[in-house]
Amino acid sequence: MRSTCKNKGFTLIEILLVVAAIAILASIVIIAINPNKQLGDTRNAQRRADVNSILNAVYQYTLDNSGTLPASITTTATGVCKTGGTCTGLIDLSVLTTNEKYLTSLPFDPSSATANSTNYNINKSANGRITVAAPGAEQSVTITVTR
Repeated sequence: MRSTCKNKGFTLIEILLVVAAIAILASIVIIAINPNKQLGDTRNAQRRADVNSILNAVYQYTLDNSGTLPASITTTATGVCKTGGTCTGLIDLSVLTTNEKYLTSLPFDPSSATANSTNYNINKSANGRITVAAPGAEQSVTITVTR
C-alpha cells in the first residue's frame, strides 16, 4: 500500500490577501456610513424635538393663563436656564416645570449644555410670537421654531 501525504491549507500570501481585501471593504463601508455625520444627525433630531417641546410647553402655559406669556421671556434671544440651575443672565422657565404640569424638566442640548444653561435660546417678538432656537446645532444646520 502506498501512502501519499498532501499538505492541505492556505499559504501565508493567500491569508494576507484575504485580510487585505476585508480591510479595504471595511474601510469603504465605514466611509460610506460616516458615523460622525450619523451621530450629528441624531443629536440634531433631538434638538428639533427639544425646541418643539419647549415651545409647546410655553404655549400651553399661555393658554392656561389667559394669553399671558411667562414673564421672564424677553425680546432678546437669551439662553434658557436648566431645571435646578442658577439662572443669572438666563431665562427662567421654571413655571413650566412647577408640579411637572407642562414639562417634567427642561430639555437640554445633547452635546453643549452647561451646568446652568440648556443651550437653547428663547425670545418673543414685538407681536408676541415666540422663537426657540438651538444654537449648538451641528453640520451648519439652523434649528429654530417660531409660533
